[in-house]
Amino acid sequence: MKMRIISATIALLVIIPILISGGMLFDITVLILAILGLKEFLDIKKSKKEVPIFIEFISYIALGLIIFFNSSNNYLLSVDYRLIAGVFLTFLIPTVLYHDRKLYSVNDAFYLIGGVFFLGVSFSLFMLLRSEGLNLLLYLLLIAIFTDTFALFTGLLIGKNKLLSDISPKKTVEGMMGGTILGVFIASAFYNTVIDSTLPLYIVVFMTTFLSIIGQFGDLVFSAIKRYFSKKDFSNIMPGHGGILDRLDSIIFISLGFMFFISLI
Repeated sequence: MKMRIISATIALLVIIPILISGGMLFDITVLILAILGLKEFLDIKKSKKEVPIFIEFISYIALGLIIFFNSSNNYLLSVDYRLIAGVFLTFLIPTVLYHDRKLYSVNDAFYLIGGVFFLGVSFSLFMLLRSEGLNLLLYLLLIAIFTDTFALFTGLLIGKNKLLSDISPKKTVEGMMGGTILGVFIASAFYNTVIDSTLPLYIVVFMTTFLSIIGQFGDLVFSAIKRYFSKKDFSNIMPGHGGILDRLDSIIFISLGFMFFISLI
């Protein structure tokens, strides 16, 4: 627990000034986090099957291009189909060229296509949302942080009914309910007070509730990936917390879920 608190404190001392400053420094930080996240995504796969060096190399290139093109468009709903087509072709054509399914197969290709697009779009959203304003990104972070925090404490205090024990044994139904209620209350109050007091409160509460639940399911999705590969954490880059993807699982899904409400801002 002591190591967990120390590493969290150090991370906050580094991230908070970068988050406040925004701009190029924030974008570079997000790009670095995205690269580290992709490394974790590749490493966890390599625990069962090696990824060819060339394929690993183009995975990082594709991730960088997705983030660069998405963040440079400055429009949250823009899509570059040339980039999408290029990524599909880049990963699928080698399945024929390698001639060996044990080395690189169609299943491997689609795993990497999904992972690269998923992480590329998610991390570029962080940049785009920050460009829309600090408060908006803070709102999404508050949902993730307080939902997760209160779910943990509620589960410890009164949790009895397991949520999905085969995926995440420690999570409980009571914890999920407690995290949702308190996380929604705090984040909704922030949105209504700081961001937009004219938006009807019932819409704010509905939106925040949806995002809080989506964030918790995001946590479960990443837990399911780790369970499939028989891993406790994606990495140990943050002692006591795990890896980049272990820490950002909820906010990634919350950011993606927020796209359904983007017309409200």
